[in-house]
Amino acid sequence: MTGVAVVLAGGEGRRMGGGKPLRAWGGRPLLDRALELAAGYAPHVAVAVRDAGQAGQGAPVPLLFDPPDIGGPLAGLASALDFGRRHGALWVQTLACDMPYLPADLSDRLARALEPGVAAVLPVSGGRLHPVCGLWRVSARDRLATYLATGRSSLRGFAQVVGLREVAWDAAGPDPFVNLNTLEDLAAHQPSPADLALAG
Repeated sequence: MTGVAVVLAGGEGRRMGGGKPLRAWGGRPLLDRALELAAGYAPHVAVAVRDAGQAGQGAPVPLLFDPPDIGGPLAGLASALDFGRRHGALWVQTLACDMPYLPADLSDRLARALEPGVAAVLPVSGGRLHPVCGLWRVSARDRLATYLATGRSSLRGFAQVVGLREVAWDAAGPDPFVNLNTLEDLAAHQPSPADLALAG
C-alpha cells in the first residue's frame, strides 16, 4: 500500500513564542527532525505550513500551503490529502513538527489497522489520542467539505465521521508521543548524546 508523509507545521506556536518548527532540538530545527522521521514513513514527504517562513530557508521538500478558509490542523490535513492524491497514494501519514521521539514503526503499525470501513487510524498512548499523528485514507478528502459544513473543525471529529480505528501504544520508558508546546518543554526534552545517536 503506497503512501506519503506530511509534517504539519502551520500552527502559530504561541506558547513557545512563535517559530516552533525552527526551534532548536539537539542543535538543529525541530522541523529537520520531523522530516527525518517522515522520510522513514513514506517515500514522498512534504511539509504543510500557513506561510513559507515557517519552514525557514531552502526547505528540502515541497511546501504545502494550508487552505486559508480552514482553521487549525484540519487545514494541514486537507493539504496533506491533496498531496497524497497528486502522488496517487492510498494513504497519508501526518505528523506534528513538535514530536521528535515518534516511533520508527508508526506508519507500519497504523497501516495494519487500516481495514475496510476504516479511513483514519490514530495512535493512543497513556490514554491520550494523538490525531495529528494519524494515518488517513486519501479518499477521506472527499468528505471534508461536508464535515466542515457542519461547523465542526477537529481532527478527531473528522476521523470519527470517516471511520476511526485507534491503536494503543504501550512503550516502556518515556512516551514517544510527547509534544513540545512551551520553551520549558523544549528545554526538558533536549536529546542526550545517546538519543541523538539512536535518532541518527
